[in-house]
Amino acid sequence: MSAAADGSAAGDLAAVRAMFPALSRSVHGKRLVYLDSAASAQKPSAVLDAMDDFYSRSYANVHRGVHALAEEATAAYEEARADVARLLGAHADEIVFTSGTTGSINIAAHSLVPTFDGGEIVVTAMEHHSNFVVWQQLAKRHGMALVVIPVRPDFTLDMARMRAAIGPATRVVAFSHASNVLGTINPAKEICELARAAGALTVIDGAQAVPHLRVDVEEIGCDLYACSGHKMYGPTGIGALYGRRELLARMAPAWFGGEMVHEVTIKETTWAEPPMRFEPGTPNIAGAIGMGAAARFLRSIGHGRIAAHERDIVAYALPLLAAVPGLSIIGPQAAEGRIGAISFTLEGVHPHDVAAVLDGHGVAVRAGHHCAQPLHCMLGVDSTSRASVGIYTTRDDIDVLVRALSSVREVFG
Repeated sequence: MSAAADGSAAGDLAAVRAMFPALSRSVHGKRLVYLDSAASAQKPSAVLDAMDDFYSRSYANVHRGVHALAEEATAAYEEARADVARLLGAHADEIVFTSGTTGSINIAAHSLVPTFDGGEIVVTAMEHHSNFVVWQQLAKRHGMALVVIPVRPDFTLDMARMRAAIGPATRVVAFSHASNVLGTINPAKEICELARAAGALTVIDGAQAVPHLRVDVEEIGCDLYACSGHKMYGPTGIGALYGRRELLARMAPAWFGGEMVHEVTIKETTWAEPPMRFEPGTPNIAGAIGMGAAARFLRSIGHGRIAAHERDIVAYALPLLAAVPGLSIIGPQAAEGRIGAISFTLEGVHPHDVAAVLDGHGVAVRAGHHCAQPLHCMLGVDSTSRASVGIYTTRDDIDVLVRALSSVREVFG
């Protein structure tokens, strides 16, 4: 791996792991094995230091003051916007800071759907609730049809059904770049090309892609792309919505307040230019600065190296997990074409019991429906356990997981 953020050496994985203070602790007297990065990733010192420095030295509100602290805070906030833009291959004025992927998708949906005159919204069965419920509810409210594209038996998206579904009546195609349950990476560029040919807009949930894959929104050709800071080694409560400049200029804000206006009179209000028109009120300044630091951290290591490392971990993990008696992997069985979110069931043991026993061994995994109930219903399972990797995950972490799963079998017979 290349040099890490802020010039720190990152010659190997051990050096990268050392950048994450939380990974040095133990739980229940065991070394922490953190395999819950798909839910929220741990934070490197570069992110923690950037936020601490802002609060300690440069705190003030942004955009409104002419004193030194206000100018420093504004410069740091806007530089963070530029850092996120560079990470996504966008321009700074195409990045809206939001509360996270959920907030980003809600901004997109509430701004777009009321402008449609009927038609269809296409989503997939593998969506996180963030990219499913809002479209479902707004489709009902505005008399639109919701078309759900199923998943094939090999846990990939049914692209034949997608091609058949997108047509003249399609207004929006909303889909995840990578599934938080299956790990499947969807063909984002192809889907965007299909939508564009039909005159439809595309909204991509990139929460699970940005930390693990190289994302270039211009190359993908999407209209809107959402991501979260806390998935990409940044803080919680902050995210970003990329939007094509000309599209953002046409979109009206769905939430109102200060800062996002151009002029207010008793009878009328006009909006600021994007991205400001979508950022009412005092923003999460420290969160944005932390997300900017996380973007720099990811770029310093390089997504090529990140993807190669995580692919190695997944390729190591999949056959070991598949060999555990009674364990079934819910997702692609090969490391190619997937990220490191590995969901599974263990015959005769509830996923919450699996997670509880693993926790006793210091292993942190997720259990439940992972905010993807339609997908679990389609797959015929109520819930799954999920081990998910990050840049700091080692093969030894996987070995500990597999040994702990043997203990689960012993406990539950």
